[in-house]
Amino acid sequence: MNAQKVIRVRDVMSDSYVMVDGITDVKEGIRLARKHRVKALVVNKRHDDDEYGIVLMNDIAKKVLAQNRSCERTNIYEIMTKPALSVAPEMNVKYCARLFERFGVSRAPVIEDGKIIGIVSYNNIVLNGMALDA
Repeated sequence: MNAQKVIRVRDVMSDSYVMVDGITDVKEGIRLARKHRVKALVVNKRHDDDEYGIVLMNDIAKKVLAQNRSCERTNIYEIMTKPALSVAPEMNVKYCARLFERFGVSRAPVIEDGKIIGIVSYNNIVLNGMALDA
């Protein structure tokens, strides 16, 4: 039987992400996302017992733009998903993809020792993970 190489989330994740506070307004969030060329903003914990949040660009489109809300007067905490579904860097990418499917998410922070070390998305898994397997 042919043994398949296990591809880990760590192997395919992006270490490029932007961390913001929940009180950041959406206009500033968009500016930061453009500047750093990211498709999601990670919302920092307020204290040690808090959890990370996440805002995707489609959250901004659906919850701000489509509802005719002001980008300057809407804060990130009003539209974020919290707690953000997170994954471990040692998770097999096939299980990460299954987790995304089950919970209807397309990207998640990668957390090691309680700290974010990157972001993983379906794109990372398919474009980077499948290439490593080929």
